[in-house]
Amino acid sequence: MPEILAENLSGKAVMGSDGAELGMLYNITMDLDTGRLANLVIDPDDTYTGGDDFETDPHGRLLVPVTRVQAVKDHMIIQR
Repeated sequence: MPEILAENLSGKAVMGSDGAELGMLYNITMDLDTGRLANLVIDPDDTYTGGDDFETDPHGRLLVPVTRVQAVKDHMIIQR
């Protein structure tokens, strides 16, 4: 995947590979031991119904492993 600046990801819409809107990117977590990116933290859309087996944080935000990112263009596309 080409290099992407984090400032260009802030507030980006996140969509499933099936075309369903998941929400907006809230943040990205990192493993402090390895320095690798861990999860996308997504503020779910009001229309999001779940069923993806994504973990959530205490605020109800979705935790999606960065390994599920398929593309970053107008939207971030996540493998579902």
